[in-house]
Amino acid sequence: MLKGILAGLAAGALWGLVFVVPRMTPGLSSVDLTAGRFVSYGLMSALSMAFTWASHKLPTARQAVTALGMSLLGATGYYLLLALAIGRAGTEVPTLIIGTIPLWVMLLGKPLGLKWSSLLPGLLLTATGLLLMMNATFTAHQAGALAIEPDGTQFWSGVALATAAMLCWTAFAILNAAWLKRHPEVTATEWTNWLGMATGVGAALLWLVAGSESKVMLALEQPVQAATIFIVTGVGSAWAASILWNIASQRLSVSLCGQLIVSETLFALCYSFLWDQAWPGALQLLAAVLFTLGILASIRAHR
Repeated sequence: MLKGILAGLAAGALWGLVFVVPRMTPGLSSVDLTAGRFVSYGLMSALSMAFTWASHKLPTARQAVTALGMSLLGATGYYLLLALAIGRAGTEVPTLIIGTIPLWVMLLGKPLGLKWSSLLPGLLLTATGLLLMMNATFTAHQAGALAIEPDGTQFWSGVALATAAMLCWTAFAILNAAWLKRHPEVTATEWTNWLGMATGVGAALLWLVAGSESKVMLALEQPVQAATIFIVTGVGSAWAASILWNIASQRLSVSLCGQLIVSETLFALCYSFLWDQAWPGALQLLAAVLFTLGILASIRAHR
């Protein structure tokens, strides 16, 4: 259990990087960042399979189709929906909708033998932390934060897209854990590489259809920095984080994994404040404390 918890927390630390790296390359679109990250993920998966060819199993046709579907749910499809949602509804509301994923995973993934009374403290602490974070977000941006009127059709279509993205990743977390538990013969690294190959193909198609032209990418002020970010997020925040998350999914219940997703928000906040060289506000700091207490309460409940 300890190995699974540490793996889940480490995955959250790597996922948190994704929320700050777009600020390092303002010239890249959301589609470029998504495609670059996942193409790097696919290439790293291919290299990993090549170097472990003797011991690495190849997926069956059914497993390959499953990996393709899961990659759409948890990677390219999810991030494309989120990018479109942010384009229509701004940043704040879609981000807060996505922030409810840990709650849904905890609720839907509760083990049959675990009483609701045991799970309730972690849920309440996390939900309260989310409410405080929402309040802090809207307070900080209430002066013209939303570029689109709240009653506009475009805004509500963005909300719908963000909700669809949230449903995609919630379904991915539950189905991914269930698949890994049904197939103990497949290692976390093998499954990650299969997902990575499928994700890389989908990301390349996404870039060809909706990404920037090559001359635009080459004309960036800092193309080497952009390439570095693609590699760091592809290898670290996608490939390595996926291996760690799959280890956690194999060893822990879905509800505890859902609670550990909150660590992504904690690390993202930490990286953002470090980048801004600023201290968090009182509400943000209190929310982070509640998130941490929620994780600890959930770990205790699942012992």
